[in-house]
Amino acid sequence: MASLDRLQQPVLVLNASYEPIHVCAARRALVLVLKGVASAEELSHVPLRSARADLMLPSVIRLLEYRRIPHQARALSRKNILMRDRYTCQYCLRGGSSAQLTLDHVIPRSRGGDSTWENLVACCHQCNNRKGNRTPEEAGMKLVRNPRPFSLHTSRHLMRLLARSEDRWQKYLFY
Repeated sequence: MASLDRLQQPVLVLNASYEPIHVCAARRALVLVLKGVASAEELSHVPLRSARADLMLPSVIRLLEYRRIPHQARALSRKNILMRDRYTCQYCLRGGSSAQLTLDHVIPRSRGGDSTWENLVACCHQCNNRKGNRTPEEAGMKLVRNPRPFSLHTSRHLMRLLARSEDRWQKYLFY
């Protein structure tokens, strides 16, 4: 695995109270640990070598000071829409990478549809071409799930999904 790929691995971030609050890239987690802002609670088996030291990348970090996390609205972005929809076409359930999926306006923009959480869904190229400039009903298609804003529940659900492949996260995701 290339060194740069290793630095993009997901790391679970815990508040000082051990409450899971975020997932960040290993690079950011390492910076927080080296600055003394966080401590590594769990280490991955992924080594990182430098001229002066060999380190194991963290898998779970805990902030040393409690941070009050205000309720924040997640920014509307392509990445967040794809994450919310679990990188799955919302018409045919075909999964794919970011490059294999597009965003679809459920109500087309040409018909007054806005770029909002409730009107954007992940969609494969084939379904997007089939739907075209029509509503799902006009195209004879049905959404698997109605699109909703990214919420705290969505964020926690994504952490649980990631934890399936990250054994070291299991004991921190108890909700």
